[in-house]
Amino acid sequence: MTRYDRQVRLLAACLSSIAGYVDAIGFVSLGGFFVSFMSGNTTRIGVGLANDWAAAGVAAGLVGLFVIGVMLGAVVGRLAKSHRRPMVLIIVAVLLGLAAVTAHFGATDFAVVEMVFAMGAVNAVFVEEGEVRIGVTYMTGTLVKLGKAITTALLGGDRLGWLPHLLLWLGLLVGGLLGTIAYRHFGLDALGAAAIAAAICAVLADRLGVNPDHASA
Repeated sequence: MTRYDRQVRLLAACLSSIAGYVDAIGFVSLGGFFVSFMSGNTTRIGVGLANDWAAAGVAAGLVGLFVIGVMLGAVVGRLAKSHRRPMVLIIVAVLLGLAAVTAHFGATDFAVVEMVFAMGAVNAVFVEEGEVRIGVTYMTGTLVKLGKAITTALLGGDRLGWLPHLLLWLGLLVGGLLGTIAYRHFGLDALGAAAIAAAICAVLADRLGVNPDHASA
């Protein structure tokens, strides 16, 4: 793995931590719905259609908002071209900052919308040939890659190929832990920390230089 790849992987782990942090806050505040993990919300739609149509409606609404957020990130990324990563992260930081402010003044519904938009948009940071290269808000694919990489290492292949996948998963886990603790003490005001972290990541992403995949953003 090149030095550049290591920097990108570390940035991805940081973003995964932010996603876990925000998702934990959303999960607790919404009573069991997710703002970034749409597989979980999709399962809730299915369960809700059988048991609770209101819950299914909430989950479906969150899925729809997430898709809009992904579209927002894709549009910003396409317009920003080689500066896609920092510009998308600036949008994420602004949305999370707005969520913290609107929640502080009691507009929690708007805060949820902004949180979901941000979590959808952040997936546009790592795009290559029109596809997401590194997913930072969902870990099933990462765990599959982790298992395969561990198997490869045991069979004599790359001995450390599993480490980036583990780091990405741990980022989400640690973020979720910190988000839960922060929400316990500060409520939705804790989103301010996520906004600051996203802004710092935007600066770091800018220092990485030109995105090699910007032409296909």
